[in-house]
Amino acid sequence: MKLLVILLGLLVALVLVVSLTERFGKPMDAQKQSRLSKVAMVLVFVLLIAQVILYWVRSGG
Repeated sequence: MKLLVILLGLLVALVLVVSLTERFGKPMDAQKQSRLSKVAMVLVFVLLIAQVILYWVRSGG
């Protein structure tokens, strides 16, 4: 039952975010989109390395 409540909450949040971004979002130019894409890739890489380090430290090496 708790799982269904959580899934319902996530669905409502997703519908709300999608509807608001479609209504109030403005399109990005190609240069800004490229820059944000590069930043996102760096952040994903850093988070991946941090998770590997945390896993290694918690498991005792």
